[in-house]
Amino acid sequence: MEPIVYLDNNATTPLAPEVLEAMLPYLRERYGNPSSIHRLGRQSHEALAHSRRVVADFLGANPDEIVFTAGGTEADNLAIVGTSVAAGFGERRHLVASNIEHHAVLAALRHLETLGWEVTSVSADASGRLDPERLASALRSDTLLVSVMAANNETGVLQPIAELASAAHGVGAWFHTDAVQACGKIPVDVRAWGVDLLSLSAHKFYGPNGVGALYIKSGVPCTPICYGGGQERALRPGTENVAAIVGLAEACRQAQARLGTEADELARMRDALEAHVVERISGSHVNGVGAPRTPNTVNLRFDGIDGRELVAALDDAGFGVSTGAACDAGATGSHVLIGMGLDRDAVQGSIRVSLGRYTVEEEVRSFLVALERAVESVRTHRHFIEA
Repeated sequence: MEPIVYLDNNATTPLAPEVLEAMLPYLRERYGNPSSIHRLGRQSHEALAHSRRVVADFLGANPDEIVFTAGGTEADNLAIVGTSVAAGFGERRHLVASNIEHHAVLAALRHLETLGWEVTSVSADASGRLDPERLASALRSDTLLVSVMAANNETGVLQPIAELASAAHGVGAWFHTDAVQACGKIPVDVRAWGVDLLSLSAHKFYGPNGVGALYIKSGVPCTPICYGGGQERALRPGTENVAAIVGLAEACRQAQARLGTEADELARMRDALEAHVVERISGSHVNGVGAPRTPNTVNLRFDGIDGRELVAALDDAGFGVSTGAACDAGATGSHVLIGMGLDRDAVQGSIRVSLGRYTVEEEVRSFLVALERAVESVRTHRHFIEA
């Protein structure tokens, strides 16, 4: 079987060779439990401390503000549930988020609703961007926490995080951002953004699966959502996955070194891809166009197309793309695109193409040829069935 041309990097990225090399010693000879006081344990403990400094530097934070987790979903849940529960059943029991958040955020908020918190959803505009004034109008004197993702996983649209965080702070609320799709693609600085909590996940920027981190600004209250030992300041009990955390740190280091040139190259390929599609394929559109976006993400919409059929046709041709978020793969439609105001047909006619560090121009050119053929084939088949 021919190798697939992988254009689904927002779902997960391949492990960078440099990251694998950094991890290997901790999968082989340096396997000690970091809580043990013997030599092997001390080696692992030192690796954790060093990795914490690297991740903190990547975010513009202090090392004691970093809590390692099993990924972005756990980080989101710890931020939202942990902070809300830490506040107790006081006067502030109102939570706010956009309507296009990741399921990890939305599900955590739904859980808190069952426990008595009130949740307000604020709609993004047609480009997928959240207006700070619209957010401000939803805030109240009893708002405890606001959560808005930095970059959307389906459209790549970037939110004005610093302005949104400022609005939240104006009523005394904490501000959390899910930066899973932002880290490694755009500069991320928790101080410049003014956020109180920030989630990230290694496998979205060439690190290993199953590891992430939560930034918790010093002084922000948070309580654990699972219980056991005292690891990670007792906020995330359990033996740390040292090899994966070392991999996360190396992924941060690689991203920091490559950010400018890599982003420029990806944006150039993205823009060329979009221009070709709009010019050459009738009834094609770019979702999120006009808003600032991550440099690698393209969300395309085709009239008269079922996106799932198009993804299958492209897969048969050797190209891996998606209809949207991996966790939405079996769903009937993207809540993000619905939240932007697209109708059912437009949502179902959309696909996501996400470029990555190892994408080359020749692959993009080949993909565009295959895409034209696939769109024509799917449309012809649909017309035949309808006839």
